Amino acid sequence: MTGGAPENARKPIRVFLVDDHEVVRRGVAALLETEEDMTVVGEAGTAEQALARIPVVVPDVAVLDVRLPGGSGVQVCREIRSDHPEIACLMLTSFADEDALYDAVMAGAAGYVLKQIHGADLVGAVRTVASGGSLLDSGSTGAMMERLRGAQAEPDPLAELTPQERQILDLIGEGMTNRQIGERLYLAEKTVKNYVSALLSKLDLKRRTQAAVLVAELRGRRY
Repeated sequence: MTGGAPENARKPIRVFLVDDHEVVRRGVAALLETEEDMTVVGEAGTAEQALARIPVVVPDVAVLDVRLPGGSGVQVCREIRSDHPEIACLMLTSFADEDALYDAVMAGAAGYVLKQIHGADLVGAVRTVASGGSLLDSGSTGAMMERLRGAQAEPDPLAELTPQERQILDLIGEGMTNRQIGERLYLAEKTVKNYVSALLSKLDLKRRTQAAVLVAELRGRRY
């Protein structure tokens, strides 16, 4: 039988585009559609649309703008990669933002490129991440790794506290008085006062209000 496609013919790379600017989406789509090994299978202009449409078509690559109405490309990347790890995410942005790069990589993005990239380079980037490769320039990656190492090396400010003292510190952060903490933990008010004095000393703080501020800062880092 003749006329069939060769058995070794590759399937086109299926790409989904997410950008809140229609002109940008059309331009990127036109660029990719000129390539024989690529096809655009869908588009979205918001984070909500992307999260609804991408799981339906399951593309090989999702090209995501970092900044989107109703969310962010990083958020979309994180959720998509969680449910569909086979989808490679390529972040596209107008800004060289180290924080966004860090967040994108932690969310599972395979690449991060600026919108100023040349068309041929963008096509190459899509091919790279589609084949399982990573596309992060050495300078950006180096800065991110330094940040990661710094975060890992940062000492735990609460390392010297006992589990009981940590629990009491958390309750101070919730605005509880010594009496309320004692009732919560079934401790005498005087005992709580002694714990508070000890933890303030270990943290080199003078007032419980400073302890409450510290708790708020630590919670902000976690989230």
